[in-house]
Amino acid sequence: MRRHVLVCAALAAATAGSAGAQAIRATDPQGIVALLQSEGYAAKLEKTDKGDPVIRSQSSGSNFSVYFYNCDKGQNCATVQFYAGYDTDKKLSLEQINAWNQTNRFGRAYLDDEGDPNLEMDVDLDDGGMSRELFTDNFEFWTSVMAGFEKHIGW
Repeated sequence: MRRHVLVCAALAAATAGSAGAQAIRATDPQGIVALLQSEGYAAKLEKTDKGDPVIRSQSSGSNFSVYFYNCDKGQNCATVQFYAGYDTDKKLSLEQINAWNQTNRFGRAYLDDEGDPNLEMDVDLDDGGMSRELFTDNFEFWTSVMAGFEKHIGW
């Protein structure tokens, strides 16, 4: 019986270790770049003016960024935010932005100082990150939210 318990404990530790190795974390920006590239997206890792990592990419011809937050001097970040900003000739009303936010749980929209629409979606990767599959699902959801928002604003 004791041997059975030890074997089960060893299997559980091995499984937890391999699952942890697969986790996507904000502490590993290059790992997120690699994941996006493996999904067929061009992704380039850069730094913000503050020195924090940021990934630049595109979906269906529209630019978006992945910002890293809760960082310690550009390292050990905890969360990410998908972001897309749209420089439009036609200014949207606050009512149009509010209509988006009232009917969509994901993808927070707002107007910037110039009246241009912006879209954001936060992903918490703190406390161990998330599986590659779940991060990919969140990312696919982001690109879907972007497409819906672009339709909403007439992009």
